[in-house]
Amino acid sequence: MSIKRENVFLVLVGLIAGLSISIGSGVFAERETKSTAGLPVEELRTFSDVFGRIKNDYVEDVEDSEMLNNAIRGMLSGLDPHSSYLDQEQFKELQVGTSGEFGGLGIEVGMEDGFVKVIAPIDDTPAQRAGIEAGDLIIRLDDTPVKGLTLNEAVKIMRGKPGTVLRLTVVREGVDQPLKIDIKRDIIKVKSVKSRMLEDGFGYVRISQFQSKTAENMVDAIEKLKKDSDGALKGMVLDLRNNPGGVLNGAVAVSDAFLKKGLIVYTEGRVSDSKLRFNATPDDILDTAPMVILVNQGSASASEIVSGALQDHHRAIVVGTPTFGKGSVQTILPLSNGTAVKLTTARYYTPSGRSIQAEGIKPDIELDQVRVSAVERSIDPIKEADLSRHLSNGKDKKSKKSAEEGEEAEESLAETDYELYEALNLLKGLAIQREQML
Repeated sequence: MSIKRENVFLVLVGLIAGLSISIGSGVFAERETKSTAGLPVEELRTFSDVFGRIKNDYVEDVEDSEMLNNAIRGMLSGLDPHSSYLDQEQFKELQVGTSGEFGGLGIEVGMEDGFVKVIAPIDDTPAQRAGIEAGDLIIRLDDTPVKGLTLNEAVKIMRGKPGTVLRLTVVREGVDQPLKIDIKRDIIKVKSVKSRMLEDGFGYVRISQFQSKTAENMVDAIEKLKKDSDGALKGMVLDLRNNPGGVLNGAVAVSDAFLKKGLIVYTEGRVSDSKLRFNATPDDILDTAPMVILVNQGSASASEIVSGALQDHHRAIVVGTPTFGKGSVQTILPLSNGTAVKLTTARYYTPSGRSIQAEGIKPDIELDQVRVSAVERSIDPIKEADLSRHLSNGKDKKSKKSAEEGEEAEESLAETDYELYEALNLLKGLAIQREQML
C-alpha cells in the first residue's frame, strides 16, 4: 500500500525533556520576513528605554546579546506553551533527533502553573522504568525548585551525562505526599512500533511515538502479524496510550494505512502555507477488519490526529480516557544565525471539523485505568471434574492442557493490563458481528 511522504515540517508535540523531536527528512524551509514598515514605534521606543536602563543601572554588567536573547525568549514564551526560541545548540539537537536516538530521561513535558508537567513517559526509557506517570507535576530537580525556572532551564537540568542520577520530586494526583523518584540518565533509543499476537487472529500494535518511518514500520509489523495468522487478522488493537505525538506526516501515514478514502486531517492558520489538507489513498491494510484504539491522558497531538480521524470515519472504536488536547501545529523557522523559532502557526481539525485544542478526543467507550487482582477463595468450588470416576469429555489430555493454558494467559492479561483485556474482548465481539454480516 502507499504511504504519504509530503515534505511538511510541522512538529505536533510539546517540548521534550531528554529527547528531541523527529520532524521528518529533508531541509528546513526558510520563510521571508514581512516588511518592518508596520512596526509599533512607540512600543519599540519603550523597549529601547528599558534596554538602556538595564544597560546603565543594573547591579551587574549584562552583555547586549544576552539581553536580546532573553527578550526574544520572553516574547515567544508569552504566546503559548509550545512556541519557543531555539539557540544553535538546541536547534542542532532538534535536527539530530530525527534519528530517534537522544540522551536524557525519556519524558515529554510542558509547563503548568510554573511547574514542569509530564505529558507522557516514553516507552522503555529510564523515566518509565522509574515509575513516572502522565500528569505528574515536577516541583524539584535534585535540590533546585522548579518554580521560577523556564521550561528550557528545567530541561537543561534534566539533561546530563548518561549514567548520572537525577532526583525528581513530583506531585501526583491522589497521592498525599510528594514523591521522590531517582532516575539514571541514559541514551534514549526510541523504537516507535512494537507488535505481538494477543490471541489467534487478533493482533496488537503499540506506537510509542510518531517518527518519520513509523508508518512503514507499522505496516511491516502488521504484515508479519497477518502472516502469523494465516494471511489475515480478525481484528487489531492499536495502542496509543502515553504517546506524546511526533511528526504530522507520520500521523497522516498511519491513519491512511486504515482508510480507503476521505479527509484525514486539515490545518488552519493565518498564512497560506499553514492551510493544509490530507486525504486518504485507496487500500486498507486490515481489509476492514475491526479495530480498537487505546488512548489515555498521555495521548497527545499526533496520537489525537490518528484517533480522531479513525473515530470520525467510524473505522475504529476509541477506548480509554479523554486525551491530552494538543491541537496546535508548530513550525520550525530557521534564522540566519543558525538559531530557529518554533512557532505555533495553525490549529488542526479532525475530518468532521472538530478542533481538539484544550478539549482532547473523547473515547467512544470511557474506561478508567484500574488494577485487577484475582479473588482468593478459602475453598475452591466443586466441579464435575472433581468427582471420583467422572466421565471424560472425550478430548485428549493435551487439548485440556492447552485450554487451561489459554485460560491462565487470559487471566494474566486482565491482571497486567485491564484496558487491553477489555479492548480484546470488544474486538472479539466486533469480529463475531463482522463474520455474521459477511
